[in-house]
Amino acid sequence: MTKTTLLVLSTFFGFTQLAVGAPIGDVDKGKMIYDTRCIACHSIDDNRVGPKHRGLLGSRAGKVAGYDYSPALKKSKLVWNEKNLDQWLENPSKLIPGQKMPYTVPEAQDRADVIAYLKTLTRAP
Repeated sequence: MTKTTLLVLSTFFGFTQLAVGAPIGDVDKGKMIYDTRCIACHSIDDNRVGPKHRGLLGSRAGKVAGYDYSPALKKSKLVWNEKNLDQWLENPSKLIPGQKMPYTVPEAQDRADVIAYLKTLTRAP
């Protein structure tokens, strides 16, 4: 069975993990989590208490124009990808000591869902 087949079958049968143990993100659940938890500080297109999130994946951390990042995040050379975003959501201070986001997402499935949703938010043309 190929990896693609495993992913399709696991999605069809409602499983939430691949054989290697990595959760499969659900975009709709991710949007719901974003809209109920993340929206208190963040927005898709506007900086608020936290920076905007459109086009987050593939961008440099600490570089959204008009947002006042912590010195630690400004100095980081991190480029957001699924792996380090998962680490960030699990424990931001462990990934980048001195950053200022106090919120964590302890559940691996919730993190995978939020990341799946954020992946759909490409940069505006």
